[in-house]
Amino acid sequence: MPANLTPDYLRAEEDFKRARTPQDQLEALKKMMATLPKHKGTEKLQGDIKRRMSAVREEIQKGDRKKGFGIKVDPEGAGQVALAGAPNSGKSQLVAALTQTRLEVAPYPFTTRAPHPAMMMYEDIQIQLVDLPPISRQHMEFWVPNIIRTCDLVLIVFDLSNPDILDEIEETMNLLSESKLKLVAYRPETDSWASVIEKRILLAGNKSDLPEAQENWGVVRELYAEKFPTLAVSALTGDNLQNLRFALFASLDVVRVYSKRPGQEADMQQPYIMPKGGTVVDFAREVHRDFAEKLKFARLWGHGKFEGQRVNRDYVLQDRDVIELHV
Repeated sequence: MPANLTPDYLRAEEDFKRARTPQDQLEALKKMMATLPKHKGTEKLQGDIKRRMSAVREEIQKGDRKKGFGIKVDPEGAGQVALAGAPNSGKSQLVAALTQTRLEVAPYPFTTRAPHPAMMMYEDIQIQLVDLPPISRQHMEFWVPNIIRTCDLVLIVFDLSNPDILDEIEETMNLLSESKLKLVAYRPETDSWASVIEKRILLAGNKSDLPEAQENWGVVRELYAEKFPTLAVSALTGDNLQNLRFALFASLDVVRVYSKRPGQEADMQQPYIMPKGGTVVDFAREVHRDFAEKLKFARLWGHGKFEGQRVNRDYVLQDRDVIELHV
């Protein structure tokens, strides 16, 4: 049977021949595989491309290992959220939709090869989203679990149109667990030196706009909704993205606190980000290291009741509190 190679495949093959780096070679090979007609006449060619891809990935990994485990993303904003998911789950498209940034989005797998941080606005704060290469038994970049271990929250993204959706979710979660990450729905214990790290997760079913999504969503909810926060969204249409923004903020377990100087208006432009459960004395320490020791009392605004009331050092901060420190 003739191969009947398409013009797109031939262009990708030319790109491969001209590629100067392993990364460019891998990109061209991915396009060759995506544009290659899939039938009996191309089975040998498919196998050859897969072998080349494997060899190039091994070459890239060897280069990365020579550099050590230096791949990292410095945290910014109110918290760092790492996106984990199988190939073609739509992680990059979701990050692009949430952050209004342009990322490489393609219909073939393994488009993302490096961590891509981008800032998502939630009301008056920013949350850092980190798009990561996909997680699968076929291939996973060795440094991906290291980035997930240090993030504040993991957003597991899956494709609601996938007929094997339960296998997709289970594989992603199993691979994370095998990387010594314990997936939890509560505020985790923080011990960066522990062999097994607890990581709070959210589940986001992407592509809810597709016809197959509704039935699959019912199955996912039945199995996972009681264990973890679970949402159905569409990065393409924007459906339910605002609820996802709120869920990410809520799962970070932080509160926004605004500073007010005596006799002046509160600064409502740049809130301090404090861990939920923090107190006035913790806030004073954040404002200035000497304030915690000198703090006499504080006054509270922001909730429409007893505005300006005096609160003690051990008052537990609430989201959107306005605090006036008296030292």
